[in-house]
Amino acid sequence: MNIQKTQQYQDELLHILETIAKDKIGASKKFRIQLDKALDNMVDFPYQYRQSIYFNNKEIREMIFKGYTIVYRIKTETQSIEIVSIFNQNKPKEVNNK
Repeated sequence: MNIQKTQQYQDELLHILETIAKDKIGASKKFRIQLDKALDNMVDFPYQYRQSIYFNNKEIREMIFKGYTIVYRIKTETQSIEIVSIFNQNKPKEVNNK
């Protein structure tokens, strides 16, 4: 499986990284490296995280990472994982369900 990141995810991640960098640039870089590693590890076991509580679809799942929820869709037909959104666990945003 390969990983695809939506524009929505990339925009949300950029905002999060900028917010973290206001306090400490090194922490922002470390967060990004650790997040990328966690996403890469997902390739081998895409169903390891729970089904999303926001959708009634077993292919839409969510990973919790350092207080953030990462919503992703498993696309079995293309053997890919689409990273849809990232948000603070306490502040869910509208997730595009195509």
